[in-house]
Amino acid sequence: MLLQLLRHATLLIELNGKMLLVDPMLSDKEAMAPIVNSSNDRRNPLVELMAPDGYLSKIDAVLLTHTHRDHFDDAAAQKLPKDKPVLCQPEDEAKLLKLGFEKIIPIEDKIQWEDIEIIRTGGQHGTGEIGHLMSPVSGYVLKTSAEPSLYIAGDTIYCKEVETALATHWPQITVLNGGGAQFIVGDPITMTAEDVKQVLVFYPDTKVVVVHLEAINHCLITRDNFRSYLNNKELAGRVSIPVDGEILEF
Repeated sequence: MLLQLLRHATLLIELNGKMLLVDPMLSDKEAMAPIVNSSNDRRNPLVELMAPDGYLSKIDAVLLTHTHRDHFDDAAAQKLPKDKPVLCQPEDEAKLLKLGFEKIIPIEDKIQWEDIEIIRTGGQHGTGEIGHLMSPVSGYVLKTSAEPSLYIAGDTIYCKEVETALATHWPQITVLNGGGAQFIVGDPITMTAEDVKQVLVFYPDTKVVVVHLEAINHCLITRDNFRSYLNNKELAGRVSIPVDGEILEF
């Protein structure tokens, strides 16, 4: 399995001979307005996309956890090939149909796609009323017979839904959306360093990859923040925090 971080939560995953593009945010640097009700007014994305040449012509499918604009933006809607399969949560099917995508595959529970089992998981995109307003969001577990199992948690804090996914599927690789994204009011809506620690404590045998960092203006916890915290907890050896463009092999 190869996993390449392009930026934020946008990933290229090579699994079972297929290439999946996860949560494409394809806008140029600073092409989008700041997230509203944030503590700063920096334009998004904060950094350029670090993608290989010609990658859109090589992908076999797109996998969407949800369609907030930092996971599926207007540039993605315009640039993605309309004839490629788009695997998504059922709540996003109508939006994708209106955008002209021809092969939408909603995942209610689980599907078998190209000899890859894809299982939808839940999450909480924040707490209280904010978490309710930010829903629905999904994660996915990907399983094949010959490669490591992969859990993409999506935009969620540490919660019972994450524990259920871990305890049910025991994934070998777990991708967590960090950054501690936060509005002026309310708690973080994606994982903090403490949330990542809880994953590692709950399931010591998974290898964690932290993404969703340093690309959107309301993601306030940096890579260095995560590394420092995990080093202090003696957990850094179990976590990868890739830079944009970096390829991880499992």
